[in-house]
Amino acid sequence: MKGHGEKFTRRMEVAIVGLLTQSTMDDAAKHAGVSTPTLWRWMQEPRFQTEYRKARRQAMGQAAAQLQQASSIAVKALKDIIQDSDITASARVTAARTVLEIGLKAIEIEDIESRVEELERMADENREERERRRNSK
Repeated sequence: MKGHGEKFTRRMEVAIVGLLTQSTMDDAAKHAGVSTPTLWRWMQEPRFQTEYRKARRQAMGQAAAQLQQASSIAVKALKDIIQDSDITASARVTAARTVLEIGLKAIEIEDIESRVEELERMADENREERERRRNSK
């Protein structure tokens, strides 16, 4: 039998949706049909926290996918601004700077990813070596 507070209810699921879609905790509680103190108590429960984090990650994943879909449009807009001689020089410089900064940031991220992959590979090799030494004793 589950202890008090372990049951995850439909109302808790609705509260999580409220937390993701409403601007305040009071509004989220109203959305779920519970009091604000009840919602606050739920937010202290590990299971609720886990489900809320999972829902936030999913929401952010969807937002990131939408941003990725719009990125080609954004790049085209920046390129159009850079190439349009009728647009002010300051706007063209700002667009060019944006392109360069994002390009440099992308290179930095790729470098960091490469370094992390190499460190993970080395850590795996060290772990395997330690395991071989333990097993040979």
